[in-house]
Amino acid sequence: MRVAKNVIITSCYNWSGGVLNLYEYMGKDIFREYGIPVPNGYVVSSPQDVKKFTNPVAVKSQILLGGRGKAGGIKFAKTDEELKNAVSTLLSTKVRNMTVTKVLIEDMLNIKHEYYVSIALNRAAKSPMLIASAMGGMEIENVPDDKIFKRIIDPSLGYSDFIGREASQFMGLPPELSKQFLDILKKLYNVYRGEDCELVEINPLVETGDGKLIAADAKVVIDSDAIYRHREFSIQDPEKTPLELKAEGKGYAFVELDGDIGVIANGAGLTMATLDALLLHKGKPRNFLDLGGTDNVDIVINAFDLVLEAKPKAILVNIFGGVTKCDTVAQGIVEAKKKFDIKIPVVVRLSGVHEVEGRKILQDNGIEAFSEMMPAIERVTKVF
Repeated sequence: MRVAKNVIITSCYNWSGGVLNLYEYMGKDIFREYGIPVPNGYVVSSPQDVKKFTNPVAVKSQILLGGRGKAGGIKFAKTDEELKNAVSTLLSTKVRNMTVTKVLIEDMLNIKHEYYVSIALNRAAKSPMLIASAMGGMEIENVPDDKIFKRIIDPSLGYSDFIGREASQFMGLPPELSKQFLDILKKLYNVYRGEDCELVEINPLVETGDGKLIAADAKVVIDSDAIYRHREFSIQDPEKTPLELKAEGKGYAFVELDGDIGVIANGAGLTMATLDALLLHKGKPRNFLDLGGTDNVDIVINAFDLVLEAKPKAILVNIFGGVTKCDTVAQGIVEAKKKFDIKIPVVVRLSGVHEVEGRKILQDNGIEAFSEMMPAIERVTKVF
């Protein structure tokens, strides 16, 4: 098992199909373990961590978006002063609106040619797919289709060298490069399977001046459903607020927004629909909180605790009960109101299992409850 690493789960309004997206330097750590050649390098989070300059280096901001180079997120240094300036500059700025908290310093490569290679989950085929091109160094979406090699890999058979030979021939690789390429493909597939990946990508895969193939970049995306098999990863997102990190620690999908209506709903789709409906009625959501499927009063109480900490002017609860029972949620709301002495308006929509019982519990405790979403939305936008 590898030592703990900091990673990010990509998130915003889209909580479906979540993935564990690793920084470049983490991907390269994994590549090294599997024997894929990568440049020598090290990571720093402070200018004081920079080692003594010995040779020209690339200084690369560690963010989870592409296009770093065009956005000024990659710099090159040929002197000690240039290295220190590059590190200080990148660590004190944002690249593509992403906070740079770490930079990767690695040997500058003598690039002769750039290739592209990846293994990605093809959802339609329910199988991994090899994608390769002799036109690396650019977004694969911008490469003409006739310049891209694609081949489905039967997961019951796994990767075979004949697939790699087809790709090598398609790309026009000479024999010595082809031999290295096949070795890298085999190891890349091992990474894909061994690390529960949805995507492993090298762009560019560089041919150096002395005829070596080296992974100049690394993108590794792990299926979030497999996190339980990867306890070596600790979750940390520099873009998250302290309250979002607190919610994450408690197991809630939570995003702070800039409005004034706190939102609690169950299921990512319903929560997102609730935000859209509020905006349609000129309401401004203060947060996104997905309660999930639960039949636990304490989970409801803790959700209120988080939303109240965001200091909204009103709270909207939108529940469509299936696994989540409406009377349980209602009891949690009542107990939360008493525990936290809630003075701001609370409007609730309850529909589904035990909805009649749930709405009666709320109404008996002076909390407005509706059976449909839109009347609740309309009401909460007018209560303050």
